[in-house]
Amino acid sequence: MANDFVWFELVTTDTKAAGDFYKAVVGWSSEMSSGPAGPYTIFKAGEIPVGGMLEMQGVPPGWLGYVGVDDVDAYAKKVEAAGGVVHKPPQDIPDVGRFAVVADPQGAMFIVFKGSLSEAPPRPAPMSPGSLGWSELHAADWEKAFAFYASLFGWVKYDAMPMGEMGVYQTFGGPDGAFGGMFSNHQPAPGPYWLYYFGVEGVDSAIERVKTQGGEVLMGPIEVPGGAFAVNAKDPQGGLFAFLGPRG
Repeated sequence: MANDFVWFELVTTDTKAAGDFYKAVVGWSSEMSSGPAGPYTIFKAGEIPVGGMLEMQGVPPGWLGYVGVDDVDAYAKKVEAAGGVVHKPPQDIPDVGRFAVVADPQGAMFIVFKGSLSEAPPRPAPMSPGSLGWSELHAADWEKAFAFYASLFGWVKYDAMPMGEMGVYQTFGGPDGAFGGMFSNHQPAPGPYWLYYFGVEGVDSAIERVKTQGGEVLMGPIEVPGGAFAVNAKDPQGGLFAFLGPRG
């Protein structure tokens, strides 16, 4: 799965509260581990690890996506050469892999990562509850952003969907198909960012869980191609996320 998203990480100010929220809303289980920055929570869909969480004060809560690459140091240099920024230079996580925290030229942050395992770990079935369903870039200028990511990762364009006054929603992915979309969001707060969609069994019940658990529904449910419905939301600490699935 090189050059695709392979892991997701929530940086938040309150891991206990955020963990309870996401387990209730998305249906994950969790287990404790440790990382370079201290205690580390691993979220699991069934028995399959899908993401992590760490506590950090003084930074806005949010999700970061890890893109799998074959050489983290080389990709960090490519990001800088293409006008992006390296926020945290390449470093090792013992027995896990090597990573660097970077941002595209418009400021959207992501992580380049190479795992220490010889083969990629299993992933949940696409669109199954708790899986990653879609990765969406809210760009200042999606066409310039696409050029950056295409040159970096070899991503290609798939369907382009007109959104009226909001312009075009461009889907993208690797040779096996689309796994994300991007558009020019003229009000991306606090700046361009990646938004990640998680699969749920039913969006209507998930919306109720967001509300009862102290989160906020920002948009949706909106029907998307393929018959699923998507919802954009905010967790109680302020982290933006989204989910999709059938109604009910």
